[in-house]
Amino acid sequence: MAITVVGSVAFDSIESPAGRCERCLGGAATYFSLAASYFTDVRVIAVVGEDFGAEEEQVFASHDIDTQGIERAAGKSFFWQGSYLENLNEAKTHATELNVFGSFEPRIPDSYRDSEFLFLANIDPILQRRVRESMPQVKLVAGDTMNYWIKDHKPALLEVLKGLDVLLINDTETRMLAQNSNLVQAARSVLGMGPRMLVVKHGEYGATAFHRSAESGVGAKPFRAPALPLEHVVDPTGAGDSFAGGFFGYLASQPDITPAAFRRAMFYGSVMGSFTVERFGTERLEQLSRDEIDARFDLFREITHLD
Repeated sequence: MAITVVGSVAFDSIESPAGRCERCLGGAATYFSLAASYFTDVRVIAVVGEDFGAEEEQVFASHDIDTQGIERAAGKSFFWQGSYLENLNEAKTHATELNVFGSFEPRIPDSYRDSEFLFLANIDPILQRRVRESMPQVKLVAGDTMNYWIKDHKPALLEVLKGLDVLLINDTETRMLAQNSNLVQAARSVLGMGPRMLVVKHGEYGATAFHRSAESGVGAKPFRAPALPLEHVVDPTGAGDSFAGGFFGYLASQPDITPAAFRRAMFYGSVMGSFTVERFGTERLEQLSRDEIDARFDLFREITHLD
């Protein structure tokens, strides 16, 4: 089953205690699509500039990612520069240049219309809503957002949440969206805004899934997936988007979406995030094999089993 993802394809310049990477391939849709491609077919809707060339295109092609939905525009691609020198869990932004992404208007190719899964990566909620409304037939839709949209564009974001099955955001964003510092209470509030599931990402501490039920409003038993303790973290950029790709990609690969499938998807999300941080940019995601992914899944399962 194919996933269509709409989001950013960009270039990043990153500095961490491990070194520097100038103009690495990045962007939420890039990390998501590479991670998800190990599980299912992926189609991308994005915009890039004239600096996006054959080398970048090959990254997508080598993973059989459909790029018909990537528009080429005159100008430069979205660019972000940041560092993790003070705290590996929090990026310090030095420059953000929207470039062609500033006038992005997602266009859905006809060949994408039969997609059964849709992921709305971190973009303007007005654009997220337009894409969602243009693809009413999808079986499952998930989305992401960030503090900027929560703080300054909340009314538009609330309209998007009404159309989501799954929302994936971090713990700070969850508390901000709900205006509640208690995570469980905040999760209950967010689920009341529309999503049937909320996946709260905790960075190096894993992720927690909260479910909404008709009877209780929020499920009594949240599910927690760990993060793998890593000796060397090179670049945390894109770890959350890779988590989303692994999570949603695994779900799309399953014949039935069951509670057990959701729990395994949480683990596969953590697996893909753990690989991403081992190299700068998308380098590690580009070089993976499915055997490596399944071996690390088994390691996650081993470290979480009591008996």
